[in-house]
Amino acid sequence: MARRHVVVPGCVLAITALALTATPAVATHPAARTLGKPPPGMLEAIARDVGLTEEEAETRLLNEARLTPIEASLRGEIGDHFGGSWFAGDVAQTLVVATVDSTEVPVIAALGARPLLVDRSLSELRAVRAAVDAALAGGRGAAASVRYVDVRTNRVVVLTDNPKAALEAVRTAEVEPDAVQVTASTEHPRLLRAHRKTPAETDLVGGQAYYIGTTTRCSVGFSVTKDTRKGFISAGHCGTPGSTTTGYDRRPQGTVQAATFPGQDFSWVEVNDDWKPRPLVSNGSGGTVQVSGFRIAVEGSSVCHSGSASGWHCGTIAQHDASVTYPQGTVYGLTRTTVCAEPGDSGGSFISVEQAQGITSGGSGDCASGGVTYFQPILEILTAYGLAFSVGETSLPGPGTCTSYPRVFTGTLESRRSAYWPQERGFVTTVTGTYSACLSDEPSRDHDLYLEKWDGGAWVAVAASERPGSYEEITYFGPPGRYRYRVFASAGSGPYILGHEEP
Repeated sequence: MARRHVVVPGCVLAITALALTATPAVATHPAARTLGKPPPGMLEAIARDVGLTEEEAETRLLNEARLTPIEASLRGEIGDHFGGSWFAGDVAQTLVVATVDSTEVPVIAALGARPLLVDRSLSELRAVRAAVDAALAGGRGAAASVRYVDVRTNRVVVLTDNPKAALEAVRTAEVEPDAVQVTASTEHPRLLRAHRKTPAETDLVGGQAYYIGTTTRCSVGFSVTKDTRKGFISAGHCGTPGSTTTGYDRRPQGTVQAATFPGQDFSWVEVNDDWKPRPLVSNGSGGTVQVSGFRIAVEGSSVCHSGSASGWHCGTIAQHDASVTYPQGTVYGLTRTTVCAEPGDSGGSFISVEQAQGITSGGSGDCASGGVTYFQPILEILTAYGLAFSVGETSLPGPGTCTSYPRVFTGTLESRRSAYWPQERGFVTTVTGTYSACLSDEPSRDHDLYLEKWDGGAWVAVAASERPGSYEEITYFGPPGRYRYRVFASAGSGPYILGHEEP
């Protein structure tokens, strides 16, 4: 089944506006918010690493904040016809939205985005990438260390230093030849753990060094909690469950509670009472960035990395859905960036303004000559281990729990059947606003969640979440009308919990 996730269109940087001279490239969306003062050190780093002036970097962040809710609304409106989206231009002045359906072109243009008609939907591209991954599994993976969905070219790109061997392997995938582009490349991602020590820092913050055993050094990702336990997330290849860790100053710190590698690349470490996890990321110059959430950024967005080896560096999100074959094994579902990193940065924080994105897995190059770095998206980590995300003195429930919503509905569903709330007649709203809902994580089941609107003759899905597994979450900014939620059991029977809130 095609999988898509409608990201939050109504929660974009709710802080005070700055006066800028840039002219908006597209119409203002009702949910758009203005950008306040960026976190300390971010403008300077983006300007340095992306090749902009600080004024241009500020304009870029403003455009990203303004265009993100438009992208989210269009993603939900287009549904299965969605072919991907990205920011274009040096200062992200243009939002490009691809579709396989020509009738969606006026819808995209009406919101001020640039429509692009393509041959393959995003879900079809992901299926192609999965087939290519399977063809390159095992020993063949060395022939092509990187594969990713490139929505800009509407293809799956295979990077390899042996094009002939890669082409032979790809032919066995039985996919449309035009859907795959094999490109000669010297990129050979490596894991970014190291054996060096870094200067001391205060408290426990993202980007800080920690040690596993006597030699291996990695970097703290983000602070998390699990019930009353506290700790942080990092890369899975850094240590195995039960490994003890020490902090930057070699004082006893904690124990690796769980680690996943290869396949995915993440872990969580529980710390002792001598350490105080903070919802902060080091900016490499003595300051910190406050973390306030974990909203997924659009391709082309600015993103910064904090690590104990390279410090603070920025770039852009190049592609989501990348597969990387390291000498130690293959990791799927990574995000590819233009940010540089070095050995010792493994596990370090990736953040877009104040929104956490993920933790460092590996990369190629360095920060002297430039490089490419991959991160493990944060939602998968929180879901896998049932973790809550630390923001200030509180924690945001991670994926898997929906009981924090003001209205909660429970039920039981048989496989391949749907349930509706409230029943089939729906509910009526009289104001424009945000609709939010989530399905709880139920083991061994695959549930999907939809928000449907009555158009006078039929129910039409305006937002959807179709992740693998049962945890789903949608947020939709929309007009007044008659709506209903639909829960569909794609696989497996059993109970579910639907949490929701309406304007």
